[in-house]
Amino acid sequence: VLAAGRSTRMGGPNKLLAEIAGRPLVRHAAEAALGAGLAAVLVVTGHQEAAVRAALAGLPVRFVHNADFAEGLSTSLRSGIAALGEDIDGAVVLLGDMPRISSGLVGRLAAAFAPAEGRHIVVPVAGGRRGNPVLWGRRFFAELLKVSGDQGGRAVLAGAPEVVAEVPAETDDVHLDLDTPEALAAAGGRPAP
Repeated sequence: VLAAGRSTRMGGPNKLLAEIAGRPLVRHAAEAALGAGLAAVLVVTGHQEAAVRAALAGLPVRFVHNADFAEGLSTSLRSGIAALGEDIDGAVVLLGDMPRISSGLVGRLAAAFAPAEGRHIVVPVAGGRRGNPVLWGRRFFAELLKVSGDQGGRAVLAGAPEVVAEVPAETDDVHLDLDTPEALAAAGGRPAP
């Protein structure tokens, strides 16, 4: 779960601590990952680390601190991938500001992952467009560790169309972008207390 960003487009408060249905956005994301039965859930922290940790109190997650979080999303992606054990075959990269991703969707991504059958990357699709989260096979970890700037693995994904499996998403929530106060309000959320 990538949860290190500064929320600069939100205009001040840390959007990961904003609430929908009485729970912080980052807690929704972590609970979706935990509910999918993955081997482990890592949360990459950075900006306001103590507050993000507090928002996840009581959840069986492992924290990884990204000291370079101010340099953009790629640093969090690299921190998370670098912290994975050698026994991990794939990783679901879930953005901490996507509160409506379900455990069921994360589980379906994991179920569709089959490197032996050529499915090394698994993405959800809604309305004909790919969204998040994305499951990456170990084959791509080295490439993800080279991504730089304020971007994720989009370029890596575009360069490997032959190994991508698409999973239908029930809703358009795989595209939900809560980067502004207006978007948060439209989703029924409220800023961090």
